[in-house]
Formats: sequence, structure tokens, C-alpha cells
Amino acid sequence: MNQEKSTQLLSPTDHFSVLLSSTPRGARLARLLATDWMRTFGLSHRVAEAAEHLVAELAANAATHGRLPGRDFRLVLLSAPATLRIEVTDTRADDLPRNRPPTPDAESGRGLLLVEALADRWGVQLGPAPRKTVWAELDLPRT
Repeated sequence: MNQEKSTQLLSPTDHFSVLLSSTPRGARLARLLATDWMRTFGLSHRVAEAAEHLVAELAANAATHGRLPGRDFRLVLLSAPATLRIEVTDTRADDLPRNRPPTPDAESGRGLLLVEALADRWGVQLGPAPRKTVWAELDLPRT
């Protein structure tokens, strides 16, 4: 009996969502998965590079500041015709991101400055309790 095998490439979807552990390993995996999704989706290099940095920063913040034992964070990527939206949801609505100028010798504290510099828009959405979602948007080039 002769069976034919065919390979069918699935078209990329306009959204990606994954639940990850609130650990440095989970934050790293968020960046790697997002990079792979963006490559599959075919985003421009400029947008993909900025988005990779944004995912890395927002995921690291969720794993560091949004961490509660036994609770994960969610990464969501949404692509609309004109916008790529990155959302990272954790379970620490009581700890909102604050953009504070770091001291010159501080080893951390510059993440939100990076988010502000790279994103076209960003913000925080609360709920449902006890969650908060930190989001960033990048405008996509017109084709």
C-alpha cells in the first residue's frame, strides 16, 4: 500500500498567547517564543527587534516584580493591520509599574525608560482582580 504524505504549512495567526512561570527562565522563554512567532508572522526587522526588547523587558518585570509563588504570567501578542500589541499579565495588581529615574550607579531601574523609548504607546490595565496587564504597542509600517 502506498500512502502519500503531504506537508501543509499553516498560515500564521494574528495572535499568540502563552502562560509561563514567573521566573527568569519563563521570561527568557517569553522572549524566545515571541521572536519565533514574529519570524513566522513576517514582521519587519525594525518592528521585530523593538518588539523583542519590549517582550524581554515586560516579561522580566513580570517575573521580578509581579511574581507570587505558584502564579504564572501570560504573554499575548496581537497583530492588527496597523499595530502590534504586546501584553504581559501578572497577578500583582497591587504593584504598578513606576517610571522612576535611576541613580547613575544603579544596576537596574531603567526598564520602563526602554519601554517608553521603544514603544509608540504603553500603559497598564487593571483586572480582573488580582491581575494587571502591562501593554506596549508598535505601529506597523504601511505596505
